[in-house]
Amino acid sequence: MDFITVMEWIGTVAFAVSGAAAAIEKDLDYYGICFLSIITAIGGGIIRDVLVGQILPASLADPAYAAVSLAVGILCILFYRKLDRISHLVSVADAFGLAAFTAIGCRVAVESGYDAVYVILALSVLTGTFGGVLRDVFIQEIPRCFRREIYAVASIAGALAFYAAHLQLSIGLSVYICFGVTLAVRLVAIFKKIDLGKVKRK
Repeated sequence: MDFITVMEWIGTVAFAVSGAAAAIEKDLDYYGICFLSIITAIGGGIIRDVLVGQILPASLADPAYAAVSLAVGILCILFYRKLDRISHLVSVADAFGLAAFTAIGCRVAVESGYDAVYVILALSVLTGTFGGVLRDVFIQEIPRCFRREIYAVASIAGALAFYAAHLQLSIGLSVYICFGVTLAVRLVAIFKKIDLGKVKRK
């Protein structure tokens, strides 16, 4: 198991926790909590695989991703009162997940024969962020990645770094560069509390 795969699993757990926590905050029932836990963790990967023409998305071909996400959802139901205490840890783990999923999106794009920069950008950002978008749509909120946070922007920065690196380096090294850039941008935004701002209407 390589480093990116380990980070992918950490991210899967973190995304599943964020889905379950959002569901609990909205007073969803047990099914809703488990559903949001799963869809937040694997939704982006499913969309990516459908777009590249994969008949059965990887997260459905391998039930381990959904099973782990379901288990995380159940644990959140049982220990939901402790979620607030580890919220910062979850944010950091989420950053690792975003970086891993962005890197995997870049790798899948190139391995599927799509090496144009806009395709790499689209697939990487969708992989990294679309699970969270689905989560927020289901709970009828404006997706968090559209509300000032430097989240999708970190994914874009990582994807651009991958594209630039892949012009000269192997796909393996480019994936690690993508991971590092995405993670660095996201962690700096978290700890320095940097956001994109918004238009002041008044």
